[in-house]
Amino acid sequence: MRMEKEFDVDRSRGEAAQLLADDGVLCDLFPGGTTEIVARKGQRKTIASHYTALGREGVATFHFDYEAGGDVRFEKVCDGHIWRELRGAVTLTERKQKTRVRIELEGRTKALVPEFTIRGPMQDQLDQMAKALRKRLGAKA
Repeated sequence: MRMEKEFDVDRSRGEAAQLLADDGVLCDLFPGGTTEIVARKGQRKTIASHYTALGREGVATFHFDYEAGGDVRFEKVCDGHIWRELRGAVTLTERKQKTRVRIELEGRTKALVPEFTIRGPMQDQLDQMAKALRKRLGAKA
């Protein structure tokens, strides 16, 4: 399954990359629960996002790797309940006096979890991430 979302912000690529590297922006990508940075090593930050789904509490762990140009790649530490693999990226592309922000998610569910059952929640997650980035990076409405 692959999903993506794009929008423009009224900032240079450098300004957007600097904001994207902010710890608060990273934690804002996962609203609705407590999200904290639990480890740092070189250009990698690891976050733990505490959530409640279907009446059950859980923790999702993600590794975020910052690239020299400002783009960010991330992957979920899969616990084997739903995802076999889940990766993504936030890329920034200069466009005249604006920057195009592109969020991509790509994943494979476990064999017994049909993709159509998770597509809706994943689209919601992608929309929440885009909303948080629009707000923090100062996107034009």
